[in-house]
Amino acid sequence: MNKFLKYYIGIIFLLAFQTSFSQNNTITVSGQILDLETSEPIPFASIYIKSESIGTTTNEDGNFIFHIPTANKESFVIISIIGYTSLLKKANTFNENQKIFLSTKATDLDEVVIIATKKKELTGKEIVRKAYKEIENNYPRQAYILEGYVRDLQKEDDKYVEYLECATKLLYQSYKIKREPKVELLEVKTSHLAKKHPWNINSERKNSIIDLVEDDLIRFDYGPIKGKNGWKYELESVLPYGKGLVYKINGFDKPFQTSTLFIDTKTFAFVKIELTRETKNNKSWARRFTNGALQVYYNLVLEYQEYEGKMYLKYQKEEDSWRIFKGLESNKIVFTKYPKKELFINKIIVDCIESYPFKRNMDIGTSIENQAKEFNADFWKSYNAPTQTEKESKIISELKNRTE
Repeated sequence: MNKFLKYYIGIIFLLAFQTSFSQNNTITVSGQILDLETSEPIPFASIYIKSESIGTTTNEDGNFIFHIPTANKESFVIISIIGYTSLLKKANTFNENQKIFLSTKATDLDEVVIIATKKKELTGKEIVRKAYKEIENNYPRQAYILEGYVRDLQKEDDKYVEYLECATKLLYQSYKIKREPKVELLEVKTSHLAKKHPWNINSERKNSIIDLVEDDLIRFDYGPIKGKNGWKYELESVLPYGKGLVYKINGFDKPFQTSTLFIDTKTFAFVKIELTRETKNNKSWARRFTNGALQVYYNLVLEYQEYEGKMYLKYQKEEDSWRIFKGLESNKIVFTKYPKKELFINKIIVDCIESYPFKRNMDIGTSIENQAKEFNADFWKSYNAPTQTEKESKIISELKNRTE
């Protein structure tokens, strides 16, 4: 009787497990990525299925949760980030909340051969100019779709007044077409807006996604990638990335602009671009608006990932600081606002674009929160997005308390 009961319970458990498996069609792995030498968390590391277009990213604490299609449970997962050697691990060999260590092997210039021809060394400027010329070979010339997660935060002085999370699809044309992508807003996960300063309420609220995709240095052909217009460059080092190496090049366009460019040593593809603008001696590169707003800090990060021989956006961040003066001529600062927007790509679609589900439904002139549907818990259960950090949970909790 006991044996029969155990067998019966086992069958029920197996059936229940199989039902859950078939309903979700995913297996879930989780863990934390750490530096082998320091045990410090590694933020924004890429975690993706080898030879596939599906992935996720670690959060600022190095933690991740990755929902993998069951068809890929035997596949290798690649964990990579600039400055560290990549790691391959089978999807079904992850332990729950496993700590995974990556080693860093930064390479001094004296230890590698950096070649323009067979014997001539390349300067930082020559590398940037070569990378710019190779854009047509390294970036997609056909239409494609990116799926991803958007996070939008804003502070007024030292208080958060906004936290928004949503999922989106972006339909791009060839990199040569200087136009923003068409957008499908899939779902909104979180939308918390606290009481804002009257200036902020009366000012136009820009659409978070459009505000991000407007800043595409490669598509719109500007900034430090061109190797001219006053930019100076210094080749700092060569770092491991994936199976190869990248040049790390610092750029300067005095007095306001600096950049850091990471360029593949073989393909000369831009792997990561960071552009920063800052005020110097209380002078800004931008003019004050008539409403009293003056931009005093701007930071843009664009990171790319290779897929089927082309480079596609993997991560984008835009972070600003704006001093809000009482008026155009006034020296009195009313408050300072700090917007920060991020886009994390979790899927790339390059084949059969015409038949891939896509519905252009977003009103670019309306804020995301005003287009949100009822929260869809089932959608977010298996959606690949960075896991929430303790700091982010605290921000949401504070915003909830101030809006209730």
